[in-house]
Amino acid sequence: MSYLKGWLLTIQLSIKCLLLHPMRSFLTVLGIQIGVAAVICLLALGEGISQEAQKQIAELGARNIIVRSIKPQKIDGILAEYGLTHTEFELIKETIPQIDSAVPIREIAFGFSYDAVDVDGRIVGSTPTYYETTNLEIDRGRFISGSDVAKHRDYCVVSHDVAKKLFPYQDPLGKSIRLKDRPDLFEVIGVLKQRGTSAGIGGSLAAEDFTKDVYIPFTTFNTRMGKEIFRSVGGSFGGEKVELHQATFKVSHIDDVMPAFELIKDSLRHHDEEQDISIVVPLELLEQAKNMRIMLMVVMAMIAGVSLFVGGIGIMNIMLATVTERTREIGVRRALGARQSAIIRQFLVETITLSVVGGLLGIVIGFITPNLILGIMQVCSNLFPEQMAALPPHIMNAKPQIVEASVPISFGVAVFVGTIFGVYPALRAAKMDPIEALRHE
Repeated sequence: MSYLKGWLLTIQLSIKCLLLHPMRSFLTVLGIQIGVAAVICLLALGEGISQEAQKQIAELGARNIIVRSIKPQKIDGILAEYGLTHTEFELIKETIPQIDSAVPIREIAFGFSYDAVDVDGRIVGSTPTYYETTNLEIDRGRFISGSDVAKHRDYCVVSHDVAKKLFPYQDPLGKSIRLKDRPDLFEVIGVLKQRGTSAGIGGSLAAEDFTKDVYIPFTTFNTRMGKEIFRSVGGSFGGEKVELHQATFKVSHIDDVMPAFELIKDSLRHHDEEQDISIVVPLELLEQAKNMRIMLMVVMAMIAGVSLFVGGIGIMNIMLATVTERTREIGVRRALGARQSAIIRQFLVETITLSVVGGLLGIVIGFITPNLILGIMQVCSNLFPEQMAALPPHIMNAKPQIVEASVPISFGVAVFVGTIFGVYPALRAAKMDPIEALRHE
């Protein structure tokens, strides 16, 4: 019982000593606060970014293999002819047994208008299977049907953003939108639910930015646009002949993804010299994202660990100064019979108290900071929309996710670091010669 009373008395005395100089005590634990908050905040931001990237990659379809036509950097002539052909698409679809479905895609950036309202976007020609392979969701109406493709109907399905801009106060269904500077009219038969841009994997996957798309039947696209598309861009006139801008192949089982990828790559190997296609496997990207998540967590934990280490050094420096300041007090206590263990216990309890308080304050700050950063980013998006739009979608759309393990681990490490760095000042205080300590002014 007396042993317990001794500890309680030590804790009470330590708290009183720390409260004598509240500002100094607060500044002493500032490093620990920053360290703990940094661990929780950085890991929360990293987890949020990682989860958003994985989500967007998964939306591309874990069982999909995407072949994308890319315009070569060096191409001569007014008409640029490159990319995947329809013959190659049919050959892959028919000869690779693992493929369950295949979606041909043609696209071009275009403007749309309705009642003097114009909006820039992209017209995409595809088939009904496109809806399933890209995990799109209908808000109103329906998507393109097989009958629409077979009969070359002038129907379209618009993305949420395009519908909102062209029809701010009307129901788009049944209305007809016009291609900018062209007589072509398309009746709106469906509106998609809101969806952000894709995971920003690179220019080869620009077609996965769904926010400005208008979808029409694949056959209608070919009829209206033709095989060769000529346009005036930046004062120069040129054209391109691309039979398929993209093809998405969906395999039957997730285990078939990599074997099918190898077969597709072999069948398109003759494009290696021209470098006019890119093959992307979302499953592979998903695995890379998971590995990057682990690396990101390790790096951020190391950065935050440095903050905790610096905080520990700060505690040691202040405690050494405190020992020097209280030298006479230590001499009086030793002269009255206090053992070295009591002096060590006194200063260690003060150090641990500082570490615990700093850790608790750091946890509070760590929970608040990620949401504060999110709010600042939203304000910046409103003030500087163009600059913020340049950031990758998985960063802009990320929502911080507190990593549960980061709270006890950061707190435990903070207390441990504080205790370790408090040992030397405590030993130095205990080993003072009582006579020399009493002479100290």
